Amino acid sequence: MSIIGVLVIGLLIGLLARFITPGPNPRGIIVTIVIGIVGAVIATYGGQALGLYQFGEPAGFIGSVIGAVVLLVLLKLIDR
Repeated sequence: MSIIGVLVIGLLIGLLARFITPGPNPRGIIVTIVIGIVGAVIATYGGQALGLYQFGEPAGFIGSVIGAVVLLVLLKLIDR
């Protein structure tokens, strides 16, 4: 996938995760894109560790959103 595609999908995942997670969230389009991309990475490796995905198989869209929500919750816990 091209870099532009990764950024657009990361933005969509980050926006959806920010919408799902209650309370104030980090602002800015760059931060939202990074949250979406890192959420996909968390979902991929977490899913492989749990046996949901095989090695080399990327996480799906819903798994990526769940990974981004987990990231936002962890960021809020650290920020306290």
